[in-house]
Amino acid sequence: MTEITNEVIARSEEIEDGGMEGFTVQGRRIAIYRVDGRLHATDNICTHGHALMTDGYLEGQIIECPLHGGRFDVTTGKGLGAPITCDLACHKVEEADGEIRIILNGDAA
Repeated sequence: MTEITNEVIARSEEIEDGGMEGFTVQGRRIAIYRVDGRLHATDNICTHGHALMTDGYLEGQIIECPLHGGRFDVTTGKGLGAPITCDLACHKVEEADGEIRIILNGDAA
């Protein structure tokens, strides 16, 4: 994995447990999710229907796309059945001193 950035994108209090927020980092749409107190990051565009994942429904660690109901595990990016045929790219996200940092996966599309 090629890391292409490491920048602060939010304050910790901006994403509550069970919540999600979308960001644009270096022209790329990224979703940050807080599940059971831990942060996870994926691309924010559904691989099937090109909808924003943060417009969808987060239940536990599963995000459902608002367009066609495709579901993904936000901890791994794994698509969970039809109509999904391609997983979401995941990114490294870190939290320290009240700041959330993202390290983009430069190898992902």
